[in-house]
Amino acid sequence: MSARDMYGGDIYSGHNRTRKTPVPTVNAERDLVVEDAASGFCGAVVGFDRSYDGEFVKLEDGRGKVRLFALREAAFLIDGRPVTLVRPKATAPQQPTRSASGSTKVEGLRARVARTSRIWVEGVHDAALVERVWGHDLRVEGVVVEHLEGLDNLGARLTEFGPGPGARVGVLVDHLVTGSKETHLTAGLGPHVLVTGHPYIDVWQAVRPAALGIDAWPVVPRGEDWKTGICARLGWGTPQQGWRRVYEAVDSFRDLEAPLIGAVERLIDFVTETE
Repeated sequence: MSARDMYGGDIYSGHNRTRKTPVPTVNAERDLVVEDAASGFCGAVVGFDRSYDGEFVKLEDGRGKVRLFALREAAFLIDGRPVTLVRPKATAPQQPTRSASGSTKVEGLRARVARTSRIWVEGVHDAALVERVWGHDLRVEGVVVEHLEGLDNLGARLTEFGPGPGARVGVLVDHLVTGSKETHLTAGLGPHVLVTGHPYIDVWQAVRPAALGIDAWPVVPRGEDWKTGICARLGWGTPQQGWRRVYEAVDSFRDLEAPLIGAVERLIDFVTETE
């Protein structure tokens, strides 16, 4: 019997010196420092590119020079050892588990049929901010928010609505402070109406200054239109332009002052409470 027959073919095929050592595969995560084995160029991963010739990785060296290298097997070194770099697989963004109000988010939500009970706010800006922060909660609970177009309309709207058991009304009021006109307009409305509010002149002021990148809300003298005065002092242009700044600055309850947060939470509890 020949040596070839004895070892099943190639007598060198199973020898350690001819066995190929596997090269580890490494995800080319951003800022990973590697060396191109062929050129010796050493740099950090800063991106990727693709052409008809395949995938390439962008490496940036300590002097800011960026070069492209093909993602080929065993083409790079890490700590002097060969590796095969691969482009990391894109991962689906993690879905938030909390709503903008801080409540547990209900996935796959289908809005509940609207309750008879309602939450009323003074104007469209109040309604927009409530929707921006508590919109998810309101759809879970089936609560509709409507604006009064001014607190002077409250009495007529209540007469038309007819609050009662199972048909409650929660009212959110701006500048609800002792002795104000708002306090007198919202007194003695009965057990099926709850009025809450905040002490600020306008709901804009219930947005935390830090969220808007300002130190504090400017003081506007009595008799001057508040929103116009605010925009003039902050260089925001017209009140319409100012409102866009205010609205876009709010991403969650953390961007609002505590009195507004507490007032809205109490209204939601009131109109959803089982009697």
